[in-house]
Amino acid sequence: MDFFRRQLAGVDALPQLALLALITGLLTGAVVLGFRVAIEYSLGNWLLPGGDAEAFEQLDIYTRFSTAVLGAGIIGLLLNRLNASERRVGVVHVMERLSRHQGHLPLKNFLVQFFGGIIGLISGQSGGREGPAIHLGAACASLLGQKFELPNNSIRTLIACGTASAIACSFNTPMAGVIFAMEVVMMEYTLTSFIPVIVSAVTSTLLTHTFIGDDPAFTVAPLDMQSLLEIPYIVFAGLLIGCLAAGYIKLIQLFATLNDRPFLLRCLLAGIITGGISIGVPQVMGIGYDTLGAAMLGQLGMMTLVLIVLGKMLTSAAATGLGLPVGLIGPSLLIGACVGALIGQLGSLTNPADMSSDGFYVMLGMSAMMAAVLQAPLAALVSVLELTANPNVILPAMLIIVVATMITSEVFGSKGVFLRTLNTLGLQYPPSPVTQHMQRVGVTSVMERSIARLPPEVDVESAHKALARKPRWILVETEPGDIRCVLHAPDLQAFLDDLPARFLPQVIATAMQDPSKSDDQLVDEVMPEPEPAPLISLLRLPGMRKDVTNVDARVTLLEAQAALNSSGAEAVCVRRTSAPLIAPILGVVTKEQIDSYREVN
Repeated sequence: MDFFRRQLAGVDALPQLALLALITGLLTGAVVLGFRVAIEYSLGNWLLPGGDAEAFEQLDIYTRFSTAVLGAGIIGLLLNRLNASERRVGVVHVMERLSRHQGHLPLKNFLVQFFGGIIGLISGQSGGREGPAIHLGAACASLLGQKFELPNNSIRTLIACGTASAIACSFNTPMAGVIFAMEVVMMEYTLTSFIPVIVSAVTSTLLTHTFIGDDPAFTVAPLDMQSLLEIPYIVFAGLLIGCLAAGYIKLIQLFATLNDRPFLLRCLLAGIITGGISIGVPQVMGIGYDTLGAAMLGQLGMMTLVLIVLGKMLTSAAATGLGLPVGLIGPSLLIGACVGALIGQLGSLTNPADMSSDGFYVMLGMSAMMAAVLQAPLAALVSVLELTANPNVILPAMLIIVVATMITSEVFGSKGVFLRTLNTLGLQYPPSPVTQHMQRVGVTSVMERSIARLPPEVDVESAHKALARKPRWILVETEPGDIRCVLHAPDLQAFLDDLPARFLPQVIATAMQDPSKSDDQLVDEVMPEPEPAPLISLLRLPGMRKDVTNVDARVTLLEAQAALNSSGAEAVCVRRTSAPLIAPILGVVTKEQIDSYREVN
């Protein structure tokens, strides 16, 4: 296992990561499917009439209101005693842990997301299951890496695998999962990351096909652009969606300003907002894929579409901003779908002969809203292409995505909902390219393993024995496990080689007095009796010594550099904690090695 970990610490551990990606895909797929089935089974068999897992519209107004408020209150009561960090969930939590904690996601937050997300969605809170699924997938991958004490650089890649698997499970779209993981969460593209992420996404998708089927998350109507005269409508839709996306992000941040209030009160406020609006617009409750399907088929009127857009924006922003463990990707898709359907119906009134179906504009609106809210144009484009399986949608989808994304980012200055939330937490995301590169390398892949241990004072024989193994560094150990400094081994060798030179003047003088004596006779005369072996002080002999600090073998090169900077040391001892108070040293990394790696790579 140690050999496997050392391989993973390298930047090119592709076969090892592919194997772990396969395991991650199976684990993530099982957890996300369990999350999805728990929601659908509870709604279809216990809570909603007719066996329909999304038929909140069939409930009477009192039941809708009380269900939303009661569900939010239960979440508030269950999580109220946890501190704020333990209640953090969703995509932002994953990205924060990637930035600050090298991708180590806690088990407690995983449980909060799993059970809190189920309670929230079965009680009709206005949110989606994709954000919670991403957290669950990333946490499964992270906990797997932590369990087997894998290097932190490999845990980062596994989190991308878990993210891609979760999206693939949610929509039955493996390509969209891969692009989403790389564009939104990791914000980097490398061959070593891409292949494991693909393996994981494909694995989870096959698992979904086995147990649920290969149907997409919602039914997609046949799509095709009828005429170039539709271009103005598509551009107008992009402009409108870009503005709505900016307003939606702003609304989420506005509700987030109430985070200093008691958590139970915030949950109740979110439930009251959702329950109150559901009295007039029941479509705002739950995930809303049934409403999306109705919009796709042109079954919703224009006034209904307007009310759904406004109501869903408010209720979803409240649920997400106030801290309920539900997602915002699903609501973004529904909002965009309704806006697209509205534009399609307006176009049909003004130019019926040249307009495409409502479903065409629904798909365009979905992709545009997703791209603008998340600032992820490529992920949105791949999603619509994969859901429709129709290359004819690429051109209009690219047009509306570009317009909507640029309006949100350039006109309103919004970086995307996740990045904006991270900025409020004081995080710069993504990190610089140099930082990203150093996060992809484990410290054990560059450390010097040729080491030997010696006490501060050592006799000549012990020094020769230590140097016989040709070490690069001598660990000067004051007590077992306590390293005072590291000494450059060649400097100790040079000192030992120079020891006989201190007798040279006496030998020369004796030889000049009696040139007939042999070399052995001269030495015997100068040193007639063997002298006790002198002790050599490794802290005083001329040589290069470096102060040290300690790091765990799982850390990345970036973490090792941070340890050096914070301690003021010049080298780190890489330790593997095998048991409490037992941490054998595996190798040494110097500041010069880290600087050299940065310059070369």
